[in-house]
Amino acid sequence: QVHIVESGGGLVQPGGSLRLSCAASGIVFVIYNMAWYRQAPGNQRELVASVNSGGMTNYADSVKGRFTISRDNAKNTGYLQMNSLKSDDTAVYLCNVVQIAGTEGYWGQGTQVTVSS
Repeated sequence: QVHIVESGGGLVQPGGSLRLSCAASGIVFVIYNMAWYRQAPGNQRELVASVNSGGMTNYADSVKGRFTISRDNAKNTGYLQMNSLKSDDTAVYLCNVVQIAGTEGYWGQGTQVTVSS
């Protein structure tokens, strides 16, 4: 059975930092691509960052230079380091792992990030 569990969200002031984790079990994590999405109330889900099985990364323009995606295959865990957070970053952050591009893959339940003073 596959489990994807996000953690690390919380309340942070503008300009602060958070590190999200995505722990995967039940899959051979090393061969999966991993991505972080976010969804704010009333908005569509949007791709924040991705890292493929080979380590290549991609970022949404809105987070370039502030967020860093990484993965530790030995721990079956991915990360999203978020710096210089803004109120617009407030959303539920969800982890997605997919073996074949274009397929649904597996999703976690999400972790709430709130940026507010």
